[in-house]
Amino acid sequence: MNWIAIAAINLAMAVALGAFGAHGIKAIASAEQLAWWHTGAQYLFYHALGLLLVGLLIKLGYTTQTTAWLLQIGIIIFAGSLFAMTLGAPRWFGAITPIGGSLMIIGWVWLAITAFKLAPR
Repeated sequence: MNWIAIAAINLAMAVALGAFGAHGIKAIASAEQLAWWHTGAQYLFYHALGLLLVGLLIKLGYTTQTTAWLLQIGIIIFAGSLFAMTLGAPRWFGAITPIGGSLMIIGWVWLAITAFKLAPR
């Protein structure tokens, strides 16, 4: 899997979705919905940058693809659920948002574990 390319796509999406949130839905979304959108875009951007780094670390042998998969699935669930609620999905959809956040946390913990195990000595 080319995680560097996937991270670049995530970064492009973060910019586009951030701009859409700032300009495209500003007039039709409530303040609470705009806050959800902002949080989704922010976490997408931060974790896409992290995924870019993870892609490099995979190539260098410091971590495994599991780290990248955990982050990517976490990004999709976390940010995706916030974007969906902003665009009209039922509010209960927010119940899956913490699943995405948990996967991102587990991804970073997995990076730490594998970096200790796989780091060249």
